[in-house]
Amino acid sequence: MAKNYINFLQFLLFFVFLTVLSPKVYSQCAGNEGSVTICDVENIANRSVSLFSFLGGSPVPGGTWSDDDGSRGLSTTTGILNAQAIRAGGTYQYTYTAPGAGCAANTAKVLVTIGAFEGFPAPYATKCSDENTYNLFSAFNSTVISPHTNGTWRDSSGNVIPPLLTITNMNGNFQYSYTVPPVPGCDTAPLTTSITLTVIRAPQPGTGRDLLLCGTTDLDGYTAFDVSTLLSGQDPDGRWSGRGITSPSNPVVNLKQVFATYGPGEYAYNYTVLSDNDNCPDKTTTMIITLEKRLDFTGAKIEIEKNICEDEINTATYTATITQGAEAIPDNEYNVTFNVSGPNGGTETIKAFFVNGKLSFPVNSAYFRQVGVFHVTVTGIVAVDSKGACRNIINNLTTDLEIHTLPYLDGAVLTPEPTCQNKNALVHLTNALRLGDGNYNIRYNITGDNSALGQTANITVAGGISTFIVPGSLNIKSGVSTITITNITNTATGCTNTATIRGDLIINPLPNAATVNVVVNDYCLNDPVTVTVSGLGTLTDVTVSYMLQDSNLSTLESVALSVTNGKADFVIPASLLLNTGSTIISVLNLKNNITNCDVNLNNVLDSFIIHPIPVKPTVSPLSFCKVDEVAVENLTPKGNQYKWYDSATATTPLAGTTVLQSGNYYVRETSVAGCTSEPAEVPVTINDSPVPVLNSDGQNFCGLTNPTIGDLSNNTNIPATVVWYDAPDNGNLLSASTRLTEQGRYYGFNFPNSACFSSEYIEVTVALTDCDNVPNDFFIPDGFSPNGDGINDSFVIKDIEFLYPNYTLEIFNRYGNGMYKGDKNKPAWDGMNYEKSGIAGGVAPNGVYFYVLHFNKDNKPPKQGRLYLNR
Repeated sequence: MAKNYINFLQFLLFFVFLTVLSPKVYSQCAGNEGSVTICDVENIANRSVSLFSFLGGSPVPGGTWSDDDGSRGLSTTTGILNAQAIRAGGTYQYTYTAPGAGCAANTAKVLVTIGAFEGFPAPYATKCSDENTYNLFSAFNSTVISPHTNGTWRDSSGNVIPPLLTITNMNGNFQYSYTVPPVPGCDTAPLTTSITLTVIRAPQPGTGRDLLLCGTTDLDGYTAFDVSTLLSGQDPDGRWSGRGITSPSNPVVNLKQVFATYGPGEYAYNYTVLSDNDNCPDKTTTMIITLEKRLDFTGAKIEIEKNICEDEINTATYTATITQGAEAIPDNEYNVTFNVSGPNGGTETIKAFFVNGKLSFPVNSAYFRQVGVFHVTVTGIVAVDSKGACRNIINNLTTDLEIHTLPYLDGAVLTPEPTCQNKNALVHLTNALRLGDGNYNIRYNITGDNSALGQTANITVAGGISTFIVPGSLNIKSGVSTITITNITNTATGCTNTATIRGDLIINPLPNAATVNVVVNDYCLNDPVTVTVSGLGTLTDVTVSYMLQDSNLSTLESVALSVTNGKADFVIPASLLLNTGSTIISVLNLKNNITNCDVNLNNVLDSFIIHPIPVKPTVSPLSFCKVDEVAVENLTPKGNQYKWYDSATATTPLAGTTVLQSGNYYVRETSVAGCTSEPAEVPVTINDSPVPVLNSDGQNFCGLTNPTIGDLSNNTNIPATVVWYDAPDNGNLLSASTRLTEQGRYYGFNFPNSACFSSEYIEVTVALTDCDNVPNDFFIPDGFSPNGDGINDSFVIKDIEFLYPNYTLEIFNRYGNGMYKGDKNKPAWDGMNYEKSGIAGGVAPNGVYFYVLHFNKDNKPPKQGRLYLNR
């Protein structure tokens, strides 16, 4: 109280000084500067201090104030200061600005000194440790005034500490002091106060974690689940509660049974630790076990509300509906994820409600901006409130949305096939490349020589091609009709479009039947029967339909014919003419193949006869010898009615001079009507004896043995039946005793008894030089008498040509002049000089001559000798 009085006297003396002793300030609009010291800031009167009252001079009221140091608590409009709002002791400056102008100075300052304040503590504070933190300032009685905040907290050991304590792990009584610095003019020393904090340990129920399980698939391992495994850091001996807990002290629960009994849901399991102190309440940790049910959408269907045509794209809206399958789906809100294919497709998740087994949701039309088939596939359906424990079963939950193209006939070509009067017309639609394969209804008009409007037809298009029929009842007049398609509708989609394609239909007239005639000649059975149809006018290509009656019957037959000069021929198939006798042909229809127009004919017919053919001749096999060179004229049966052929199908008979060969020949008999029988096969055998075969070296003999034809026969494979001739043709038959000659040629034929003379032969050239040993009587003469008496007229070495076939013989006179040189081709010296010996006239005189014989065989040396010539 004394401190307040002193402050008041100081203020009063300062005020008198300002008003009396300082006339200079008197004239200032803001007044004179002032000051005030407030040491007892805790006094309630200091909540409202008028700073204007501390200005000296004559300040003009109505100005504004500013808190130059940001001390807080000043109203800048009224100048009232709440000193208790200042948070620390010290001196603070405030400025007053007077209103108006024309003053020497329009601002003045007031200095305010605030004394230190350490607060009014509650000496004791009790807290539970589960409050985690404690602010030491909360131990003060803040209903009066809070302590200044510029002080320092210390623990019982004198350590400076922050005012916010962590008390989580504290337990017991703790001492703390708070000191604020002194403020000059008010305090001479720091101000200190103390508090005692009692911390009581709170019960620890531990930290729990939640558990998320799919009740449909995950609970086989949770039939005895210990819920305490979800808890950590808890005090022991707590109490358990929750669905399926059988005892407060037993945390084991059968989650599979809980799910089976109570179904899916969130199940709270509580662990409570009781407190021993009223300051700390009982503590409970709750663990949530969520058991969700897997949803099975097997068999579920999705449908889009409608398919549309191309011209509805800009206005169409779409709604998809999912209908549950065999498993009932609970009514709930679900997140449905689906995918849309296509160039504008994408994936989207929407929220929608299943109600009574159905869920409908809109599908954005932006996905469907062009013609095509779009696949809408649901990939996920999960309840909005689900935590995703189960993977729901979704199989093939898809549907197609089709935007059908309009049926366009742009660029299509309409080509009617020419038809005949009163006949249906086939119209071809081609190049309809903008029409998909399928079925369509068309509307068309007929104009031109025939007229009909609003006609309809159904067509099937494949690959841009189709056809339809214009009924014959619309083609009454010949000429040209124009077919115009005006509208086309796809019967499957109902999409329709206009069209303007057209094509000209040519309607041809019917053929003229009045001049048609038919002629058939008589024929033999199995011969081609030619029919001549005439009176066809200018037609060039026709089809004639006919029937056969009488001895031969047929159904309606047709044949295409080329017409020349109004006439055409055709052959009746042989299968229709199996019987002999009279047959009638009736031509019933004539068609112009160029226009396909036909007309029925009346009484166009002819009668003809099918003659029988003779019976096949009776024949027997025939045999001949080849060497006889028999001809066709030797075959039997004989006669002008028989013709012979070299095959069963040959049509040209063989000439009678045709030489026969082994094989089959065929004979036919021809009747008076010119009909030929079936061929009779005659096996003809041309026999021949095998040609003789000469034994190896069978042609070689030794002339010294005088071999004969019999010896030559013995050197063949058939010595008993071989016969020899001196020429192959028209030669002389040689007897067995005929002597063989050197280099003689002989021709051997085979002629067995009661068999054919062989047509072939062997030719043998005999050699008589096959002599191995020189006989003891081999003799070289020592003289001769060439006098022409026929006895010993030449010098010859007998049989030397057989023994030494390559010998040479030289004869010399006594002067050594050569007189003669011979060999087997010139074996005899007749006494004439054939060498250039100088002998006149060439006649060798009587006398002694010398010879040299060269054997030229087996390396035998030449032999020399002499001979005497005596004429």
